[in-house]
Amino acid sequence: MPTRTVQDPPIADPTSSGEQRHVKMAPLVILAFGLVYVVWGSTYLGMRIGVESIPPLLLAGTRHLITGLILYPILRWRTGERPTGQQWRTAAVTGTLLMLANGWVCVAEKTVPSGVAALLVATVSLWMVLVDWVRPGGVRPVARVVSGLFIGFAGLALLVGPSHLGGSERVDPWGAAILVIASLAWACGSLYSKHGVLPKSALMGVAMQGLCGGAVLWVVGLFAGEVRGLHVEAITLRSWLALGYLIFFGSMIGFTSYLYILKNSTAARVGTYAFVNPVVALFLGWLILGEQITMRTVIASVIILTSVILVITAPHRKRTPEEKALPVPEEA
Repeated sequence: MPTRTVQDPPIADPTSSGEQRHVKMAPLVILAFGLVYVVWGSTYLGMRIGVESIPPLLLAGTRHLITGLILYPILRWRTGERPTGQQWRTAAVTGTLLMLANGWVCVAEKTVPSGVAALLVATVSLWMVLVDWVRPGGVRPVARVVSGLFIGFAGLALLVGPSHLGGSERVDPWGAAILVIASLAWACGSLYSKHGVLPKSALMGVAMQGLCGGAVLWVVGLFAGEVRGLHVEAITLRSWLALGYLIFFGSMIGFTSYLYILKNSTAARVGTYAFVNPVVALFLGWLILGEQITMRTVIASVIILTSVILVITAPHRKRTPEEKALPVPEEA
């Protein structure tokens, strides 16, 4: 799951002198989009392979803890930033929510196919709208977004029941429930980070969240009995390679590419990863792991991804004077 730590940087005015620079960088923008589409879409396959012999919470915890341990000292040296106590508190809250969500996705992938897991995680866009609506000072969505919410949750309901619909088995209800909770936690963490106080360097924020969230996942794994059940000698080469892939490509290369396209493309185009990733995950799960793509999955995919497109591309409604009067968390 991609980590959203800061507000989107402003996109350069195409009428300004930066237009020529943007044209020259177009090939790199295309490459960055390809990396975000394919790499982030493939992380669900990586998690599915990783949990074959690594306890799920420890898999996610190790991934993010190592990423933080590598990035934090490098970024402290490169940026010269010294995070404040308030920034660490924000990182602790958002890191806990985001990384626990990622850990729960790993838990769910013990029983839910990787492609279907990616499809359910795509509902993060829907949860973000709802959470942003109900929070103090929140924004009520426009009619198009509300329609998208109803359509999306209808697709979710189709995936989990009833049994044997159209000759297709439903998704494991417990696994689906875990993914829904994970998506909600991810939405809450993303919105909190948007209004919290984090370092100017987005990657520094990622490193801090990885350190905090990774440590929390290991503590939760300890109480869940995963540490006691961990046998390093029993971890397969496939799972080790999957962990390495998640650390280097999923966390480092993927997020660096994401930050690059945020600075060099429009928000609408960047948002396309939310419905491209599940398609990539479904294809890779079918191609590499032989995961079955049933008619139920195809129909639910079309319904859910249509709802995501409606939500992402809908115009934003400005807050009314009454809504503006409500308390709003301090902007970063």
